[in-house]
Amino acid sequence: MERAIFIDTHCHLDDPAFDPDREEILARARAAGVETLILPGIEPESIPRALALAERDPRLYVAVGIHPHVASTFSPQALAQLRIWVQHPRVVAIGEIGLDFYRDRSPREVQREAFRAQLELAGELGLPVIIHQREAREAVMEELERWIAARPGARGVLHAFSGDPATARIAVAWGFFLGIGGPLTYPRAEGLREAVKAIGLDGLVLETDAPYLPPQPYRGQRNEPAYLRDVAEALAQLLGLPVEQIARQTTVNACRLFRLPPAGEGDPWRSLLPNP
Repeated sequence: MERAIFIDTHCHLDDPAFDPDREEILARARAAGVETLILPGIEPESIPRALALAERDPRLYVAVGIHPHVASTFSPQALAQLRIWVQHPRVVAIGEIGLDFYRDRSPREVQREAFRAQLELAGELGLPVIIHQREAREAVMEELERWIAARPGARGVLHAFSGDPATARIAVAWGFFLGIGGPLTYPRAEGLREAVKAIGLDGLVLETDAPYLPPQPYRGQRNEPAYLRDVAEALAQLLGLPVEQIARQTTVNACRLFRLPPAGEGDPWRSLLPNP
């Protein structure tokens, strides 16, 4: 029987919440079939921690970016530092970047300026973007539409997607993927489930956002990458597909989006990818 292999495309494994038992967390992830994790950067202080983890573990990759919560720290110097970090061989994306008008921890125009500058950096380098939005959907889509028009071939993922079917279709038409995690399992997430059904498996990647947004059975607890399988099983039930098919296609989607390095003989997703 085919083994279900998953990629967690958004996991804050560098978060101090995992300091007491990070190795056990990774062992449980592997036991659940989660073979690869992408650690998104959110602030200058956290990115070196993520890179250090990835240097020690070949299952880990990193995205680098300044989160909208700390957009006030963005500066020419911060942009120059991002340019240094993206040269690291374990970096595969720019993110987590975007707009957050819910908490408004940085002024909105400052958020927009940091977002635009990091989109331009990603476009210049040909890297995908990991997009955060909260209560800022219209503004985020406006910025992305402008960027995509100027950068043919731009690509990325709408992290923790919570939009409607119309927004989902637009994003997928642009060449973006929807990041689907624990909220898919929440009882009140009917709108999200309708959006997922509207675009189908080809437009999805899986994520946990651990230690945040755990699936329904773990609400109120620390999320972890092993729980990605709960998301996959909920998605399989929603789409009426075997969980092995969910694993295979979302893994292929993630490999294509992030252009993960060529698979070696020992890489578990090697057999899933089409021949060059």
